[in-house]
Amino acid sequence: MIDASPPDLALRGMESDDLARAHALSRALQWPHRAEDWDFLLQRGWGVVAERDGEVVGTAMAWPFGPKAATLGMVIVAREAQGMGVGRRLMQAVLDGLGDRTVMLHATAEGLPLYRTLGFEPAGTILQHQGAAFSVPLPELLPDERVRPLGASDTDTIVDLDRRATGMDRGELLQVLAEQSQGVVLTRGHEPVGFALFRRFGRGYVVGPTVAPDLGGAKALISHWLGSNAGMFCRLDVPDDCGLPGWLDGLGLQCVGRVTRMVRGKALPRDPAARTFSLVTQALG
Repeated sequence: MIDASPPDLALRGMESDDLARAHALSRALQWPHRAEDWDFLLQRGWGVVAERDGEVVGTAMAWPFGPKAATLGMVIVAREAQGMGVGRRLMQAVLDGLGDRTVMLHATAEGLPLYRTLGFEPAGTILQHQGAAFSVPLPELLPDERVRPLGASDTDTIVDLDRRATGMDRGELLQVLAEQSQGVVLTRGHEPVGFALFRRFGRGYVVGPTVAPDLGGAKALISHWLGSNAGMFCRLDVPDDCGLPGWLDGLGLQCVGRVTRMVRGKALPRDPAARTFSLVTQALG
């Protein structure tokens, strides 16, 4: 394929000094990320920027999770640089850096055709629900079920549950999230079987990741955060087939967008007894 990008376009590694311009690019698209969210993402991974005449006109980022898996996101091209192959060059640069890892991303309708040409295949749909819940019914817990606060000794447990649910080794990310978030753990017969984290993100708060053995467990975990933060703006990114969308709509968290989950490479092994019901973010999966 002929490279149609401008001859004066240069790619280089993303640096902290690029974050103000990157934030401006995401705001132009009405993405909710704060400057702090961009900083968090760069600290957890790495990125590439496209630069023209000294101005950053595009970004793409990656987060490797061990030698076998990674997520890719924050792919943005300024309006004045669109249609010139900038997105393709950014994507290819990031993919080259990830090697033969299985790579997951979440694609908008506009980006999906490009990602297909780069070897990504659709693997489901993620719905973005957000809003404020003012009245959340108490969850119907099983006789031996309990939702309790996340403790310092639970880090290894939630890392293991996340690995089983995603197939990715995200231990370092989960440790940082546990330190920067509030968390609850779902137990059955005193054994931890799920968890959900709650933290600042974008325009308000995000509930995620949420990992649970089944829909009832997921509702118990999410109800804790929505009920104890009634009236606060919250967001959840959930698989469309997980059973939560209609329930969230009824609580006042409407579906405001959808993206296609896409995967490039071998499928990752997952444990059906530990399922992801809400994401960390669309970028991090």
